[in-house]
Amino acid sequence: MQTDRHALPGFYRIAQGLRISSIGIGTYRGARDPATDASYLAALRTAFRGGIRLVDTAIVYRDQQCERLVGTAIREFLENGDGTRDDLVVCTKGGYIVPQDDTREVAEMHCIEPAFLAGQLSRSLRNLGLTTIDVYYIHNPEVQLRALSARKFLGRMRRAFECLEAAVSRGAIRYYGAATWPGLIDGMLSLPALADAARDVAGDGHHFRFIQLPFNLETQEALNGGVLQEAAERGMTVVASAPLGQGSLAADLACALQFARSAPGIAAALVGMSSSQHVEEALAVAVQPPLTPGEFDRLRKVGVHA
Repeated sequence: MQTDRHALPGFYRIAQGLRISSIGIGTYRGARDPATDASYLAALRTAFRGGIRLVDTAIVYRDQQCERLVGTAIREFLENGDGTRDDLVVCTKGGYIVPQDDTREVAEMHCIEPAFLAGQLSRSLRNLGLTTIDVYYIHNPEVQLRALSARKFLGRMRRAFECLEAAVSRGAIRYYGAATWPGLIDGMLSLPALADAARDVAGDGHHFRFIQLPFNLETQEALNGGVLQEAAERGMTVVASAPLGQGSLAADLACALQFARSAPGIAAALVGMSSSQHVEEALAVAVQPPLTPGEFDRLRKVGVHA
């Protein structure tokens, strides 16, 4: 008999009015070949059947192919009657140039100019086969700071936010955010400054409501440095990336995944899962209750030595 995920404590959570699973499937790495495509598609099918309702991708991942595979899995999910569109929270990212971009006015590998983002968003919608993306992240905005002052950077972010607020108004996205690596945990980016920029653009009703950042047993800066508290004070949702430390913690998957999904202020932990086996292993952990505060604190202190 299939486990009723709705009855499991902590398996689903509410974030900005969206019901998300406390683990999400990420679609980052892998070769650009049919075998990898087939493995990813099988993983997505297993994830959706197993109750995972948060899926994360990006236009740059495997040169748009991961977005297309997510789109295929969503279509099958709906056609098979496994759920409705509202049962899935679909996230993607824009900012990095892909081969099909019009780069006549783009000199670097990364761009957040409004016209560029609007073009990438349109292509992501086509790749995913959707009319609305739930969360659209600006992908690693800290890359812009390699060549810009903080003042000029925030000016660019305001223009990007204007573009994304317009996308919300026409129904192309529900929310937007910043997927960072490692901008928010090393001091390059200021979450208060970004939130203020969004407020300047759209007032208190702005839709800059999600951030994604690395968090795991080896990388606890978001908790130690106060970013999670800052996000909570501003009513923002935090999604953890790299809960397995890009593989360095995979040998103790249960411990690492429980730590990330149980952290106060973390809504969900994204796990890169390119095979059905990866999904089944993650689901075996996620059906367990999250750690109690005491258990979490003990694990936090011992860290990678647990």
